[in-house]
Amino acid sequence: MCKPHALATSGRRLSKTRYGDVLAYITKDGCEIRELMHPEQHGNRHQSLAEAIVRPGQSTRLHRHTRSEELYHVTQGSGLMTLDKETFAIGVGDTVLIVPGTPHCVAARGNQPLHLLCCCSPAYSHEDTELL
Repeated sequence: MCKPHALATSGRRLSKTRYGDVLAYITKDGCEIRELMHPEQHGNRHQSLAEAIVRPGQSTRLHRHTRSEELYHVTQGSGLMTLDKETFAIGVGDTVLIVPGTPHCVAARGNQPLHLLCCCSPAYSHEDTELL
């Protein structure tokens, strides 16, 4: 999936990834994801950071995570975020908290892809993703 670069700093192991080395894949909810930092790949322990891309006119499937708390931060584009029964507009600079167990999905609006940074704690896993 990715070529991590290890750096030694004060006896600790740091892991660095380069965006161009990270291969994208499709998650269970139908989103294109690049795992920028994930325990299974990089040696971190408690969280993951990924970039999600939702193409114009597309949306992720409604889903929830039993254990993971998520933060979505919009870096490009605009969209509609659904959290439980509430739907609202999101755009560049917005950050959304998704607590464990909350049904959610996101749709791209307009002609540009919607780019999100997604932080999950504990780290994202397909097993913790329930499609609704």
